[in-house]
Amino acid sequence: MITKQSRSIWTEAWGAIKKNARATIAFYVLCFMVVFVVIGPVFSSFAYDFTDWSYLAMPPNFENGHILGTDSLGRDVYVRTLYGGRISLMVGIVSTFVSLFIGVSYGVFSGYMGGKIDGFMMRFIDVMYALPFMFFVILLMVFFGRNIFLIFIAIGAVNWLDMARIVRGQTLALKQKEFVEAAEALGVGALAIMRRHIVPNLLGVVVIYITLTIPQVILVESFLSFLGLGVQEPLTSWGMLVKEGAEDMQSTPWLLIVPAIFLATTLFCFNFLGDGLRDALDPRDRQ
Repeated sequence: MITKQSRSIWTEAWGAIKKNARATIAFYVLCFMVVFVVIGPVFSSFAYDFTDWSYLAMPPNFENGHILGTDSLGRDVYVRTLYGGRISLMVGIVSTFVSLFIGVSYGVFSGYMGGKIDGFMMRFIDVMYALPFMFFVILLMVFFGRNIFLIFIAIGAVNWLDMARIVRGQTLALKQKEFVEAAEALGVGALAIMRRHIVPNLLGVVVIYITLTIPQVILVESFLSFLGLGVQEPLTSWGMLVKEGAEDMQSTPWLLIVPAIFLATTLFCFNFLGDGLRDALDPRDRQ
C-alpha cells in the first residue's frame, strides 16, 4: 500500500511539473547540460590543458578549431569550459549530498527525540548560524589543503543547517501521525522508526532541497575560485574561468562571457526546477 501511494504521488508530481513550462524546460536543459559537459570534449581535438602557442588569446574562430577562442596561454576555451562544468556540477552534487546526509540525520534525530535533546541540538544550530559560513569553508580548506575532493566535503560539511531545521520541523509533524504511533505501540525502536517511517516520508522535501542547494553550492565554489581558493591548475571550474575572464574582460571578453553563460544558465535552470518541484510536491496543490 505504501509503495503504490508513493508511486502515485510521484506520478502526480511529474504530471504537475509537465504543466509548468519553466520547470519542464529547465529539466531538459539541465539534462542536456550534463550530457554536453560529459561528451562535449570528445568532439574537440584539444585537451583541456593543451597550450597552442600559435593562438594566444585568440577570439572565437572556426578555421583554427578554437570555436570559442583561446585564453592567454592558448588553451581552448570550449574544452576548458566543459571540463570546468564537470568540476562545478560535481562540486554541486557531491557537496549537496554531504550536507543532505548530515542535515537529514541531524534534523530527524532532533525532531523525533524532542525534549531537552531537541532543545540542545537546536541551540547548537543557532550558534552555528551566528558564525560566518564562508569563514568555516575557508578555514577547512586552509587546514586540510585544496584537494578537489576536500573542497566537496568542506562545502557540504558547513551547508547543512537549513536542511536540518526543515527536516526537524517536518519530523515533529510526522511523529504525531497514526502510522508512527502504531509503530511505537508495536515496540519498534526509535532508530528503526526514523529509518523506515520518518525518512521515507521526507523524500519530497529532500528532493526540493537538492534542486535548490546545488546552485547555491556551485555559487560558493565559484566564489572560492574567484578568491583563488578553489580548484587548482590545470583543473578548472566555471568559477575559476569567470575569475580569469574578469581579470582582462576588456581585451578578451569571450573568456568571461562563455563560462558566465554556462554558469548562469545552470543556476537558473536548477532554481526553476526547484520551484516547479516545490509546487508539484505541495500536498495542498495535489488535493
